[in-house]
Amino acid sequence: MALIEEMDRSGNWLFRWRSFLPLLLFFGAVPVVLLGDVMWTPMSDGFDRSWWWPLFCLDVAMAGQLIRALCVGYTPRGTSGRNTKEGQVAESLNTLGMYSVCRHPLYLGNLLMWLGIVMYIGHLWFGVSFLLLYALYYERIMFAEEQFLRGKFGQAYLDWSARVPAFWPAVRRWKEPEVSFSMRNVLKREYNGFFAVFLSFAWIDGLHGFRAAGLDAAFFSAPSCIFQDFWAYALVSAFAIFMVLRTLKKTTQVLDVAGREYV
Repeated sequence: MALIEEMDRSGNWLFRWRSFLPLLLFFGAVPVVLLGDVMWTPMSDGFDRSWWWPLFCLDVAMAGQLIRALCVGYTPRGTSGRNTKEGQVAESLNTLGMYSVCRHPLYLGNLLMWLGIVMYIGHLWFGVSFLLLYALYYERIMFAEEQFLRGKFGQAYLDWSARVPAFWPAVRRWKEPEVSFSMRNVLKREYNGFFAVFLSFAWIDGLHGFRAAGLDAAFFSAPSCIFQDFWAYALVSAFAIFMVLRTLKKTTQVLDVAGREYV
């Protein structure tokens, strides 16, 4: 099989299973935090002593969430901004909004969301390894997506790709979308990722707490000694938002918007 065909096939396969990549990060953090050489102080060691680093990491993750929101909020039905687990789907080429400054803005958003979490783990080499893995993993996915778009839209895709960078955004090239921003569409599609961010931060902070207390003593410590109050409250709040939005999506049409992507 030619290399171009192999990359296309593997990219489509990785795209289908891309939702499981965060699970590797989720459980991979356990030995890194508990046994590795952590370089930065977590919030579990005291809000007054180290509040700036966790909040900076959270800001990085939320910047990624904002980029995704700008994509989803301006995405009309049937464009190249919407794909499914079954494969590539596109009735028209999306070249406006975030897609006028970057060809793969959703994956840029994903990178920042995961990077913030990885930074909070506090291990330099784990962070470097994550960046390399992300680049290798998503390079194949982006290749497969662009092969599909090139085959379907031809010269229109070639013209767009010639002026818009693949990953790092050219902000000055922003072109206003034809549809208005829909917060309801964002809430309907992004509540899972929003909750996952706070769950991941709370999980890592708990691991930091276990490490600080000692693995044996941690099992007999009060939860408040291990699970920092900030992340506990943040996780409870994020879960409440998650449940409300999920209920609205599953049982009502409050979040439905005419002419937008439904998930």
